[in-house]
Amino acid sequence: MIHSFEGEHYQKVDRKGRMSVPADFRRELALGDADAEVRGTVRMKIVYGQHLKEHVAVYPMDEYQRIVEDIYAMPRSKARDQKRLSQLFVTKSLTIEADKDGRVILNKTIRDKLGIEEGEIYFRGGVGNFEMWNAEHFRETVEADIDEWLDEQDEDFDPLELLGGE
Repeated sequence: MIHSFEGEHYQKVDRKGRMSVPADFRRELALGDADAEVRGTVRMKIVYGQHLKEHVAVYPMDEYQRIVEDIYAMPRSKARDQKRLSQLFVTKSLTIEADKDGRVILNKTIRDKLGIEEGEIYFRGGVGNFEMWNAEHFRETVEADIDEWLDEQDEDFDPLELLGGE
């Protein structure tokens, strides 16, 4: 199953790291967690390796398991790369579980990675996973970069033109 996390959300995180995962994202996460219905809660994997510069990636359990299986299946000739990927995706990951109301606690490691003690988290949907960013930092970097790029384009610019097919 391909997971699609559509849209964007802003959620508050308190001093203890408590916050709610958006309901539509929780529903998609539950589809990837085989025992979610029985438990009445949903689990997810947060990956925070160095390759993720200013955000973390959140995966449904089944999608994360596919990544681990792909790392495991790498040929012996790629052992060094396998260790590196394992460091980025296995060592630098943790499982969190939302309570029945969708609340989670982000531990200090994740809050430090996002550069936030309390404040606002930005959720950016994607295919297979979603990202969590410090909302202020996201606005100052990613959104500012896109705004600058769009300002450089002609007034009638259509971003879909970049896809080709004249």
